[in-house]
Amino acid sequence: MSITPTKIRVGVVDDHQLFTTSLTLLINGFLRFEVVVEASHGKDLQKKIAHVKPLPDIFLIDVNMPIMDGQATAHWLVEKYPQIKLVALSMNDQEESIIQMFRAGCCAYLFKDMHPKELERALDEVHARGYYSPENGVIDFQQLFQNSAGEEPEFTQREREFLKLCCSEVMYKEIARKMDISEHTVDGYREILFRKLNVTSRTSMVLKALRKKIIKV
Repeated sequence: MSITPTKIRVGVVDDHQLFTTSLTLLINGFLRFEVVVEASHGKDLQKKIAHVKPLPDIFLIDVNMPIMDGQATAHWLVEKYPQIKLVALSMNDQEESIIQMFRAGCCAYLFKDMHPKELERALDEVHARGYYSPENGVIDFQQLFQNSAGEEPEFTQREREFLKLCCSEVMYKEIARKMDISEHTVDGYREILFRKLNVTSRTSMVLKALRKKIIKV
């Protein structure tokens, strides 16, 4: 007598009912996954999750929702259920949105227009490895979540101040004003930190600095 393997349990938090229904049907069609709870925002999830046993292994969380948005929902889930892996889901590709969701505890950031096969692969990787590194992606998630080999570089107080300001939504010109330095000096800080952290974008720089606890926000 064969035993049916236990499926990986997924929760979906999104305020667009048509999208949620379509996404649930799609995920339920994957061999190894099933959706066990749907919620329209964080407050709705707080009411429903108490009745979900066993808990989901993964939550897909929309970034922009009314009442309790994706960032607040992720923060709450990390505090109450730290064992659940969180994945941000959005059409928003702005750096500040990506950074905020990673700061809130997400281990991947997926776009709603991704191919179904890529979604299935992403869910597989998140469940197995704790993060998802998309092929040809703008952000190298694998680099951000793996431990770096070798000696860690040292960072000056001003470099840490620059990194912390980069976590906000302000432009480099405003960072120069806040630090009372020239825009040319800001360019220098950026290039130095890119080399120290082995990254090529502001988003990757901030995410890696947060993961390594070089800065706290």
